[in-house]
Amino acid sequence: MPIQRLVVVGDAHLGAVSERVESALLRFLDAVPQLGDGLLVNGDLFGFWFSYRRAIPREGIQVVTRLAALARNFPVMLTGGNHDRWGAEFWERELGIQFAPGELELRLGTGTVLALHGDGLAEPNRRAAFKNWLVRNPLITAGYRLLPADLGFWVTSHLGGGNPTPASRRWEAKAAALQRSWAERRLRDAAPGTLLIMGHTHVAAAETPSPGRRYLNPGAWLDGQRYAVATDSTLDLKQYPG
Repeated sequence: MPIQRLVVVGDAHLGAVSERVESALLRFLDAVPQLGDGLLVNGDLFGFWFSYRRAIPREGIQVVTRLAALARNFPVMLTGGNHDRWGAEFWERELGIQFAPGELELRLGTGTVLALHGDGLAEPNRRAAFKNWLVRNPLITAGYRLLPADLGFWVTSHLGGGNPTPASRRWEAKAAALQRSWAERRLRDAAPGTLLIMGHTHVAAAETPSPGRRYLNPGAWLDGQRYAVATDSTLDLKQYPG
């Protein structure tokens, strides 16, 4: 049965931000069943996440267990971001959470949702583009997997993006403009009733670039506890209290 009211959250960067951000997210996850009938976590839930065959990071583990409990009786979907797109087997086999490292398609009422994090598609500078090429490179991933887990997690301990700064705000504004343009082009060939959901830029947006085709970015949870609720006819940008 299609979801009728989809709750969307992303860019929490757990492990690279204060514990307050995680505590608020735990309260939010408890409230999600009252906010909608499905949850999409659209990338960069973690500052860094990588599941080895027998090891996972400890950062954000309370959120992981809360998502697993929620998924027992509630549709939970997760897309990978440039900080956490590795580990489909863990999410799906161990926790029963639908996971897509790239793009995820689902039904929302009478329409269709296309969800992806958005990294590597419209980056504002070469440095960002190169970084996103690295994390998508299968050879880099295979090489990282050969490292002992403790060493691997130590190497990437400073990879995650943290709280906003003036420099990051300027990057976000440029990235958001490029992402909107990319979304408009993608939606031109999409069927009426399509909702394209993206993250990555940390800039909230709820727009209708053309009739029957919508674009949503919920903003970043780490920046004001932002999220969104979507139906097949409405888009609401929200901030979770407390």
